[in-house]
Amino acid sequence: MATIRIGCCGFVRSRAEYFAQFDLVEVQQTFYKLPQVETARRWRQEAPPAFEFTMKAWQAITHDPSSPTYRKAGLQLPGPAEHYGFFRPTDEVMTAWERTLEIAGALQASIVVLQCPARFTPTPEHIRNIRQFLERARRPAGLRLAWEPRGEWPREIIAGICREYDVIHAVDPFQGLPAADGTAYFRLHGRTGYRYQYTDEDLEQLAAWCQGFAKAYCMFNNISMWEDALRFRRLTAGDSA
Repeated sequence: MATIRIGCCGFVRSRAEYFAQFDLVEVQQTFYKLPQVETARRWRQEAPPAFEFTMKAWQAITHDPSSPTYRKAGLQLPGPAEHYGFFRPTDEVMTAWERTLEIAGALQASIVVLQCPARFTPTPEHIRNIRQFLERARRPAGLRLAWEPRGEWPREIIAGICREYDVIHAVDPFQGLPAADGTAYFRLHGRTGYRYQYTDEDLEQLAAWCQGFAKAYCMFNNISMWEDALRFRRLTAGDSA
């Protein structure tokens, strides 16, 4: 029977209320602009001892500076813009990774999610970039990486990269199931977009998919994420841990 972990992408209520209901969260703030290390330590201290943090990697690693998410965050970085994002083999990207690791360490995060934009397509250059990054990126003991490619990535390429570098394939299962075995990391963006609310039938299907894995993370990221995650927790109460 699968171990199912359930949470939301971001604190959708006050942290105190969230900690009272869930024991897992995916921190979103770290994608836009990294918080201070002291802030991340405070979140860890406020959380119950068994609470689990996952987090998104800083966009300076994954997203090209032309992305509107840079403007949304008011992010201005030193050095040439073309040295950032898309896992480019530059000192700037590796420095951004080290800064991401600082926050992961302060949170005692179990997983860092490498979410890619749709523009990060499976070109030879992009495949080479992600491989070189995963070869070079320091990974402390106990920390796993989850990679969420988007767009038309062939499953065999995703599976090969995940196997070679021990990376979890993060995916919305309603768009396609993971190309790699073992641990599933489901990011539930809404079947028709962010404003979608999952039906009971959807949640039953999600629970069935989870059984194909030893461990399944189910991270809700839709407008009704709080309510849907609570409903899914009730549905899987005998399977969650």
